[in-house]
Amino acid sequence: MKLTTILCIASCVLLAYSVNAQTQASFINEDYSRHVFRDPYTVAMPYRMLSPEKIADGRKYPLVLFLHGSGEGGDDNESQLSVGANIFSNPANRETFEAFVVFPQCGERTWTGKIDERTFMPGSSVPEESPTERSLMNLIDTIVAKNPVDTDRIYLIGVSMGAIAAYDLACRHPERFAAAVPICGAVNPDRLKDAKDVKFYIFHGEKDDEIPVISSRAAYRALKKAGAEVEYSEISCVGHECWPWAFNYPTLLPWLFSQSR
Repeated sequence: MKLTTILCIASCVLLAYSVNAQTQASFINEDYSRHVFRDPYTVAMPYRMLSPEKIADGRKYPLVLFLHGSGEGGDDNESQLSVGANIFSNPANRETFEAFVVFPQCGERTWTGKIDERTFMPGSSVPEESPTERSLMNLIDTIVAKNPVDTDRIYLIGVSMGAIAAYDLACRHPERFAAAVPICGAVNPDRLKDAKDVKFYIFHGEKDDEIPVISSRAAYRALKKAGAEVEYSEISCVGHECWPWAFNYPTLLPWLFSQSR
């Protein structure tokens, strides 16, 4: 519940750890099965899914929906795994935090449709939900119908444009999500009162020159004012690509998997 700043020296250590971890990603990520989702809103949405290694009879598992940034879009059903996937498929984490983890891939320019920076300003109108976002919600419904998912433990994680979408979905569908982790994202803070029952862990780089850090500071203040449960870590001396530090932050996964609606 407190605002945390990660010092530069700690950031350097975490970066070295993260780079080493990324070298193992191509091997670990083969554990993600390949799928393509189709519905009336999206012709075809590729996605990869990690499942618990052993599914126990009568047990239900959390579901994590991970939304990538603009650099991982397309239709190769591979690029979206380049950021964050190895955190969950790492054998130690996979054993400790058993879950279904889904990495869809966005074939459009953004998850939320055309991004107009004015919509992030207080007092602005709420854009219409994009067809891609509607498909994401339908994808969740499909995975829940086919797998033993604990619907009280559905989590959102997003980086950059994926973080914008994570905020957006949490505001539109707060009854569906127990927790959200927006990493270097932005949202109209007025909307966050609608997501006050969703728990948030926000990360942002202090030196971000793509999505200004004031976006996350404003979101944190708005959530606190609304009475939401929210954590905020601002990573000093780091720019937009702050996710290696966020993924290696020691309390992130324990915090995430402890959340329930």
